[in-house]
Amino acid sequence: MSFNFNATGDFSHLVSLPTPAIPAATSSVSPSFDTHGTTVIAVKYKDGVLNVADRRATAGMAIMYDRSEKILPLDDHTLVSISGSFAKAVEIARFLRHSFKYYSRSQLQPMSLEGKLSEMTKALVQNLPMALQGVGTFVPVLSAWDVQNDEGRIYAFDPMGARFESTDFSAAGSGSAPIRGSFDYITRTKGPFAEMDLQTALRECLVLLDIAADLDAATGGYAKILPSAKAVTREGILNLDEAQLQAVLDQMRDGLAPQTVNVKAERVEADAV
Repeated sequence: MSFNFNATGDFSHLVSLPTPAIPAATSSVSPSFDTHGTTVIAVKYKDGVLNVADRRATAGMAIMYDRSEKILPLDDHTLVSISGSFAKAVEIARFLRHSFKYYSRSQLQPMSLEGKLSEMTKALVQNLPMALQGVGTFVPVLSAWDVQNDEGRIYAFDPMGARFESTDFSAAGSGSAPIRGSFDYITRTKGPFAEMDLQTALRECLVLLDIAADLDAATGGYAKILPSAKAVTREGILNLDEAQLQAVLDQMRDGLAPQTVNVKAERVEADAV
């Protein structure tokens, strides 16, 4: 850096130069306009894969909505549970639903499970620039009934598109880390989720969600708003309504055995959600 000064060594002319503007102090906490879904859980059970999610969507420290739907059918044998950016997650879910349907109509056969997983990976990779900017990060858990092998499958993804198959359970969102050990405790004391019936698996998932709500401020419990629950099975997507969830919660409150209440799920079509 060079200075322009006169022959006499006088620097007085530099005093009149404009002073660089100093940015005003700003708060270290910037407002967030990206609404986020919080905790989602997926577990295998005897007849398929059960998904349970709280209903809270947050933006920073604010609760934006307490009735959000985070378990979205992609077709008759595929569910995606969403955490992270709610807007981006719903956008990608709609794209995948359209992509699966277009393939089945144009090729006259359903897309294979491997094809569905590849489509999810591509969607996450295309969203990577936004995720690296800290906006639009989307972390899904995909549950599917594998028609070829006749079994339920669970796949977790990271924001860069890497996928990981789970043998028994998976979770995502801000409340998933605090309950990681609780999954292991349940499987070691009560056996694998894959050996449980729908009602028992639902009961354990509700306990896990309640623990997550106690340990994570962004996760909504079920004291005010009941969570959502869906399952993917050989017959298709099953929806568990609020009355059925409340019956299981009443059973837990009264200390009744899991077999006391009969949980019956109603099939829903992917297009109806």
